Amino acid sequence: MTSPMTHWERLRAAAQGAPVDHVPISLWRHWPHEDATAEGLANAMVRWQREWDFDLVKFMPTGTYGVHDWGAATEYAPGNVGTRVVTRFGVTAPDQWPELEQLDVGRGQYGQELEALRLAAQALDNSVPILQTLFSPLTTARKLAGDRIFADLRQHPDEFKAGLQIIAETTARFAQACVEAGAHGFFLATQCSTYRLLSEAEYREFGQPYDLLVLEAVKDRTEFNMLHVHGEDIMFDLMASYPVQLLNWHDRLTWPTLQEAQARFAGIVVGGINDRQTLLHGTPEQVRAEVQDALAQTQGRRLVVGPGCVIPTDTPVANIRAAVEAVRSAHG
Repeated sequence: MTSPMTHWERLRAAAQGAPVDHVPISLWRHWPHEDATAEGLANAMVRWQREWDFDLVKFMPTGTYGVHDWGAATEYAPGNVGTRVVTRFGVTAPDQWPELEQLDVGRGQYGQELEALRLAAQALDNSVPILQTLFSPLTTARKLAGDRIFADLRQHPDEFKAGLQIIAETTARFAQACVEAGAHGFFLATQCSTYRLLSEAEYREFGQPYDLLVLEAVKDRTEFNMLHVHGEDIMFDLMASYPVQLLNWHDRLTWPTLQEAQARFAGIVVGGINDRQTLLHGTPEQVRAEVQDALAQTQGRRLVVGPGCVIPTDTPVANIRAAVEAVRSAHG
């Protein structure tokens, strides 16, 4: 009997489309209140990984960590997702974009997230790939100023681009510091690459160049980078052209399916589980059926079974267990 693959071996084989002992799986959630300190977040992440032994760790800082140091204020949102919402914007007028500070990412909220990553990486000791969460510069701008950005990019494009450049350079410096702190790659989330918000031409002008600036900053220092494309009616083909190894989107809610995506993206597709419906409200049998469908769509190759986005904090343990067992009982 051959020995099981390590997490690293399993992901590397999946990236090559090679056989695996079982398809990789990872689920991720927010840690409200625990994520308020570096130690709390690190402990939560390590506990979660040791409990479930996932094949990659999607690191889970608060979703608003990138805007606090530019003056935004946030608070925990009600509900079961565990996110924070902005209660005071850091940018309220277009002429403020060029005035954003080039932040020292070793201090403030960025510094706290670096410390959390360092502590968790030290505890996990390279046993599993850790992907730190980054937000695309346009996504950070939207969290910093709200939906006024869609007027700013059309009415004040030069000022807005100056702000995007500062945000992108800060994000790139943070990414480089995360590699030093123990990250093996990144989960780059874009929440604006949807036709419900922008045209593709607008995203190519105000999104893509700044996304690529961030990815370029770490391209020779990371093995696994995942792009998360948030929302419905997404610009899938544009995002599939990015230099990343994994691509994640709400495949149970919006086009394309996993099978369709594999014909359009050469790397690993990440998904298969409807996190806000089946995983939260379904039965273990329904969860297993979704996992089995994902395996069937992809023949178990170039796939990481995962959610479309963060799983709710009150997801039943029985359903998490069902997803994990469904993957590990199926051989590649």
